[in-house]
Amino acid sequence: MSTTNLLEFDRDGLADFCARLGEKRFRATQLFRWIHQRGASDFDAMSDLARALRDKLKGCARVQAPPVISGQASADGSVKWLFDVGAGNAVEAVFIPEDERGTLCVSSQAGCAVGCRFCSTGHQGFSRNLSSGEIIAQLWFAEHALRRRLKTEDRVISNLVMMGMGEPLQNLAALLPALRVMLDDHGYGLSRRRVTVSTSGVVPMIDRLARDCPVALAVSLHAPNDALRDQLVPLNRKYPIDELLQACKRYLAHAPRDFITFEYCMLDGVNDQIGHARQLVELVGRAAIRCKFNLIPFNPFPASGLLRSAHDQILAFAQVLGAAGIVTTVRKTRGDDIAAACGQLAGDVRDRTRVAERMAKQRTMQLQLQPPG
Repeated sequence: MSTTNLLEFDRDGLADFCARLGEKRFRATQLFRWIHQRGASDFDAMSDLARALRDKLKGCARVQAPPVISGQASADGSVKWLFDVGAGNAVEAVFIPEDERGTLCVSSQAGCAVGCRFCSTGHQGFSRNLSSGEIIAQLWFAEHALRRRLKTEDRVISNLVMMGMGEPLQNLAALLPALRVMLDDHGYGLSRRRVTVSTSGVVPMIDRLARDCPVALAVSLHAPNDALRDQLVPLNRKYPIDELLQACKRYLAHAPRDFITFEYCMLDGVNDQIGHARQLVELVGRAAIRCKFNLIPFNPFPASGLLRSAHDQILAFAQVLGAAGIVTTVRKTRGDDIAAACGQLAGDVRDRTRVAERMAKQRTMQLQLQPPG
């Protein structure tokens, strides 16, 4: 008998599910708290639910993340989990600890159809969209696994970025319920300012996100003009830079922050020249858009044919932006020893032997992590 995975529902969806069982809708809030605040998957452990409801749930429902293929810890404290989402596909989530926050990077698709030249996931092609439950399961699993590992009942993950595998806005129907669970005070209670959706520039969906669930927005820009961006981000041919920037300006009217973050991957000799930085200053000045730039040192992988910009070149590039009054940061490279750094996530596990060999060669500590329960 098939059962329904309750991770698929936001609180309204869970209330509808309870109503179909003949239960009062307020029971959904109790159930929602057990699942997301306490990480429970055993209905018998949900002690304030009536025995009759628990028995019903055992017959028709489950709380279950995709199987975890591996968990790896980097020397810098980052942790990467590889989740098996079936049919030979896997997706990855990465936890990045810092002094004042803990950030989880979450995937939205198995593979990616955008095909950015500098992204390992894009080179592997697109398999399928993740469901809402598969998106939120990454947070559910990571939060409660980390609590057990750290022996704490306090929240570990304070920030979440939809910057893992996939283009989130090409899976908006599944993303929106997952975002609502993240933001729900009965769930994870994350601030809209601390949840970031990253997009390569799906203009119509930027407008829909602004209307339906505005959170912080990051845009993968990576070039100061259409000719270069067409080469690096193929989606630019459909939604060129001027259209994208106008969508960003519209988004600011709804956003929880008063700026858009532009991500910019620094590629040696490709988009990292001082002239490119000056073009960016002119571009955002002409668009009159409030923004900050996050410069990302490229994390190389063999198929890309690209190299990371020299550190001094990145700093010189940043200085041009900063001198023009644009807030500019250089992203610290984290988790690259476990292939968990930006642009390195790779989810094709059709050749399981190859993946196992790759993992065995990495200088990591294997974690014995069991699903919450």
